[in-house]
Amino acid sequence: MTTSEHQRFWLIGLGIFAILVWLLRDMLAPFLAGMAVAYLLDPVCDRLERLRLPRWLATTVVLVAFFAAVVAAFVVLIPVLRGQLLDFVDTVPHYREELQEVLAPLYERLRETLSEEDVEQLRGAIGQYAGDAIGWVASLAGGLWRGGMAVIDVMALLVITPVVAFYLLRDWDRMIARIDSYLPRPSAATLRQLANEVDETLAGFIRGQGTVCLILGTFYALALAAVGLDFGVLVGLGAGLISFIPYVGSMTGFIVAVGIALVQFDDWTRWLMVAAIFIGGQAVEGNFLTPRLVGGSVGLHPVWVMFALLAGGSLLGFTGVLIAVPAAAVIGVLVRFAVRRYLDSIYYRGGARTRSEPEARAAEPEPPEAS
Repeated sequence: MTTSEHQRFWLIGLGIFAILVWLLRDMLAPFLAGMAVAYLLDPVCDRLERLRLPRWLATTVVLVAFFAAVVAAFVVLIPVLRGQLLDFVDTVPHYREELQEVLAPLYERLRETLSEEDVEQLRGAIGQYAGDAIGWVASLAGGLWRGGMAVIDVMALLVITPVVAFYLLRDWDRMIARIDSYLPRPSAATLRQLANEVDETLAGFIRGQGTVCLILGTFYALALAAVGLDFGVLVGLGAGLISFIPYVGSMTGFIVAVGIALVQFDDWTRWLMVAAIFIGGQAVEGNFLTPRLVGGSVGLHPVWVMFALLAGGSLLGFTGVLIAVPAAAVIGVLVRFAVRRYLDSIYYRGGARTRSEPEARAAEPEPPEAS
């Protein structure tokens, strides 16, 4: 089989896979969620196996503990968050009016500094961009709902996801070994290397960034509640969870929390305390949490993650959000692999292709044995 035939074969396979994902996007969410849970918990099961537990028993223990913790968290948090969310929706118009009154002196200063024409242009630009942003967010949220949760029954998620997670987690090592046996033999070593890079990238980002989000959400919620901010638990947990998209969670939480504080408190020290919570949280995340838990070798740039999540949500709804980060990791690894090949090719060097360091070592003659 020639190189062009090889390329045609894999391109056709990739095209068929993409078409199947597109056609089945409305029913894939429980299966993708179960796969994500299995991937997340596989290292824990491996550790229990090393303690001489059978794989099925380790899988059962880990999944029961995981879903029990999830259910307990929902039982504790849902009533609080539901009440705060309903109150927040009811008081948004009041906050908007109050915030306009607070910002009125700043607007008057701008009118004194700028000309009337400049003020009108500024107001029009702000209104246009704000309207576009709100409309875009609303359309994206609507797309996520129509493409995912509106089609998939919640009971399907609750019932199918644990079952899928159990069987995948129980058979994870055997599935990986079976997939490895199907790799084309001439490229098996390269494909294993790429798969290991993808695994390191996903493990570092999903497990590490997920832990960072939980820590930040807990910190923001407790700190804002301690300050006495209205809806502090809701805003803090929301900011922590949205921190899965780098920098977006902290910026969104900062804007919402400071806006509520400007309306709620007359004391400027409370404003500074609310702002300091997010500034301190961002500093701890950037200097301690992310380097320790995520690491610097993950290879997923924040802008690339944001683009992948938004593109996945726009194209495939809720299913697209679930596969966005794994797809971004795979594409990132493939791009870095292509760049390495390019830098080692005649297209970059302009001459004969040079051998890589492992190839050069392999070509070196063996040293003579000592007599």
